[in-house]
This record gives sequence, structure tokens and C-alpha cells, in this order.
Amino acid sequence: MSLAMSLQDKLDAFKADFEAGKPPYSVPRSVIETMHRATAELIASGAAANALKAGDKAPDFTLNDPDGNPVSSAELLAKGPLVVSFYRGVWCPYCNMELQALQAALPTFQALGASLVAISPQTAPNSRKSVRQNALAFPILSDPRNDVAAAFGLRFQLPDYLIELYKGLKNELPAFNGDPSWTLPMPARFVIGQDGTILYAEVNPDYTRRPEPEDMLPALRSAKAA
Repeated sequence: MSLAMSLQDKLDAFKADFEAGKPPYSVPRSVIETMHRATAELIASGAAANALKAGDKAPDFTLNDPDGNPVSSAELLAKGPLVVSFYRGVWCPYCNMELQALQAALPTFQALGASLVAISPQTAPNSRKSVRQNALAFPILSDPRNDVAAAFGLRFQLPDYLIELYKGLKNELPAFNGDPSWTLPMPARFVIGQDGTILYAEVNPDYTRRPEPEDMLPALRSAKAA
């Protein structure tokens, strides 16, 4: 057993501090209850069941990195399997912790011949901030209007009451994303084999729950063996 905290342990510890209002967080209870309501409704909607699953064919995509260079899934798959992480944006602390955990696992992925990309709807300057804040050495790609997220079955519309809450918290998604629509991707992780088949899929409508990077290693090992 590793003595290091798991990603989910870190997320749970952050969530406990945040919801207890420990400094620097002093969020009213009503805000936390509204966030809980939105998560519960997204879970209850069954939206996650519509996302792509292991065995499905992954859609091809080409998205820009923060410097405007196109990154093509087909070109990456020509070299080996591909790990894809969909996250909400640099404003989401849970996403930043996940990106850091993926960065820590990157050498293991690379040793198995795999590439890693992370995708969010945010604009290039915010993606640059993600790279800087989390010291990332893998491509962070901008998915305008969450179109690629939609192709994977992950895009959802925020309910009006959550939009009002986000505005009150100065979390202006249209500014972060350069898109007026107030949509987000459900956080998700995929391993795609070189033939484009999804070998591993984990989608969670609860943004405070993320799989461990190690959970993808069996799929990556089987892809390498194949």
C-alpha cells in the first residue's frame, strides 16, 4: 500500500474543510445546500448513463492547446493508447487536484506507451493558468461550447438556480469559456485503444468524486499487451 494519500482522500479532505467553512473558505450554508441540490438532480437525471462506455467507439477530435496548436486524437492514437480527462475548468479546485494526480501518474502512463490529454471548455488564457498552477507537462485542450464533451455524452446545461449562484460567486462561466451557454462537462476519464475503442470509462455526475489514476492501468496494460 502506498502511504501517499489517494486522490479521493485529498478531495474528501478539501470538501470537508470547504463545507465546514474553514479559512480561507467562508461559504454560506445555503450555497453549499444549493450545490448539493444541483449534484443530486444531475445524478437523478440519469445523464451519466448516456455517456460513452467501455466498448463504444470514441469520436475523433482535434482541439487547440493553449498556444493555438491543434492536437489530434488520431495522431496521438497512431503512437499508442490515449488517456482523456474531461474537467470543468481552472476555477474548480477538485479539477485542479485531479490534474495534479494525473501529472504524478504521467510517467507511468508514458512507460505503457500512452499519451494523456485533458479537455475543458475554458479559453486558452485559462488553460495556460491550469498548466502554470498545476505544473502540467501534458496538453490541456480547449473544447469550445463543450462540443467534444457532447460527442462523449458529457455536456449538460446548468439549471437556472445554479447559474444565479455562480453569478453571485463571480464564477462567470461565459467569461471563462468564451461561450454564453452555461454548459459544463460531467467530469470523466477514458482510456482509448489504438483502434479507437474505449477500453475504460468513468463518468461521475458528482464533481467531488474522481477515479484514481491507477484505476486506468489495467486497461493500459492490456492495450500494451495487445
